[in-house]
Formats: sequence, C-alpha cells, structure tokens
Amino acid sequence: MKKRKNILKIAIDSPAAAGAGTIGKALSKHYNLFYLDTGKIYRYIAYLKLNYPKKFNIKFVKSKIQSLKPYDLLKKKLLSNEVSNEASIISKIKYIRKAVHSFQTNFAYNPPKKYNGSCLDGRDITYKIVPDAEFKFYITANLKTRAMRRYKELKNLNKKITYEEVLKSIKKRDKNDLNRKISPLKKTKDSLLINTTNLNKRSCFLKIKKIIDRKINY
Repeated sequence: MKKRKNILKIAIDSPAAAGAGTIGKALSKHYNLFYLDTGKIYRYIAYLKLNYPKKFNIKFVKSKIQSLKPYDLLKKKLLSNEVSNEASIISKIKYIRKAVHSFQTNFAYNPPKKYNGSCLDGRDITYKIVPDAEFKFYITANLKTRAMRRYKELKNLNKKITYEEVLKSIKKRDKNDLNRKISPLKKTKDSLLINTTNLNKRSCFLKIKKIIDRKINY
C-alpha cells in the first residue's frame, strides 16, 4: 500500500460514548483532516447482518465495504441498541476485521490531497490501524456519564428507550470490547489519557489542541 508522506495522523481509542467522535470531528475540522469513526463501519455491517441475514457472508461484506460511501455511516438506524450490540459481536469475527482493517489503513494513510492528514477513532486505532500516528489519545469517561450521553443522544432521535436500558447496553459493550481476543480495546503506553467526565466539548477540544499545537509548532 502506498502512503502519502508528510501528513498529520491522529489516532483515538475509547469505550462507547466517551466523546471520541465529537472530539475527532472537531480536531479534523480545525486541522483539515480526513475523519473516520471506525465504529460506524462495524455498526453498518451489523445493520446489514440484521437486515440481510441470508445474504450475509464474506463476499457480501467485502462488496459492501468496497462500495461504502460516507453517507452510509450517517444513517440514524445505526444508533439503535440492537445494532450496537450486534456490532460488538461481529467485530470479533476475523474475516470482518480483516476486511475493515484494509479499508481503515487506506483511509488513514491515503487521505484525499485536499486534506492535511487523517483522524480515526475506534477501539484498536493506536496500536493496530495507525501505530505510527503522530498523536495518540485514549479518551474515556465514567460509565454513568457515558450512559447518560448516549441516552440523551437517542432521546433526541425520538428513540423510545430508558436510561437503564442504555446503561445495561454500554456495560455489555464495554465487556465485549475489553475482553475480545481480536483487537481488544486497551490504552497503549504511548497514548495520552483524556478523561472527559467533567469536561464539556469545548474544554476537551482546547485541551487536546494545546497538546497538538505544542508539538507541531515546536
């Protein structure tokens, strides 16, 4: 795989609803980076499995990933608890991770020329997808804060769901992400820990921006 030279790469790992997506988008907009929420890819595949069970196989998955468009990852249906739980299950499947890995690495190392680099967030970005990223962050928050954020997000989409259901779903997702054998969620030694429990979006962005600017302007 060919790689663009002299680009800025930011890698972010985090548990569900810690704020990584919001931060990743803000950083990408500020530094003009090609952004990808890698978790959305697994949600998209989970959505396909739930809706096309008879067609679901390695050939079908590969064809869908190859033709994947950004707007495919913006579907509101991808935010459901059912899709979330299924995504956590299918992310353990080796052939799916292999197909997604190829898509992610190409995205990270070959962003369109109009971008200054790439920013990816997920579960194994810092050590599996972009191990040589200039900046690595592990973004987290306490369980109840993350559950409340996801609950509010779903309520804003008019989802009929309770906070307790979301809390249970987040706990289950954490357990699966942390304990799976293939590419589990973990903080690497060279990742900077950012706890967003008591930080609003602006404060978190400014904290990370300060870290990045200190290095790239040195």
